[in-house]
Amino acid sequence: MLLLSGVFAIRRVPNPSLLILGLLLAGSVAGCDREKALGGQAAQGQANVSAGQAQGVGAFEYMIDRSHKGEAAPTARFAGPDDAPVTLADFRGRPLLVNLWATWCAPCVAEMPTLDALAAARGETMNVIAVAQDLQGAEVVDPWFQKAGLKALQPYIDPENGLLDAVNSALPTSIYYDADGREIWRVIGAIDWQGEEAKALLAEGGV
Repeated sequence: MLLLSGVFAIRRVPNPSLLILGLLLAGSVAGCDREKALGGQAAQGQANVSAGQAQGVGAFEYMIDRSHKGEAAPTARFAGPDDAPVTLADFRGRPLLVNLWATWCAPCVAEMPTLDALAAARGETMNVIAVAQDLQGAEVVDPWFQKAGLKALQPYIDPENGLLDAVNSALPTSIYYDADGREIWRVIGAIDWQGEEAKALLAEGGV
């Protein structure tokens, strides 16, 4: 488990970038039974990683990771708002921002209104989806959406954590893919999607 500013985030397999995130943001890493010594791997990945703090909607902490640039979107299946199976390939043709989150994750919930505002404002030029990693699936995600009053985002669910496993990351993680389904960057942690840095990141993909 990775400790991000007092909030535990899922980490299923060891990842050098996540160790860097823990050091930059939290200053400490909680033990994980599958964690292993990373040695020089962490230093090697640091060149493609930067940390920041967004102001305006709380104090969001995040890391921008470009070490996966060019990688194809994972093929893991998850469920759409109509319970139909879907993959990230179904969104090709326009840039796609995928947010992996959970209802129990405080940073995830904190950034959700700003992500919803982004989806509402950019819906004609890009796809924005939030895929919940709650193991209980729709049982907890649908009631959360009903109470949250979001205007643009829909309740996608991934109770098997297929996407989270495929991208080898923590919660929250947002990954930006180009129209061909190739990763441009990912943000690990919560960011204000209405802030200036988020706008600059999205501009890298021409949005």
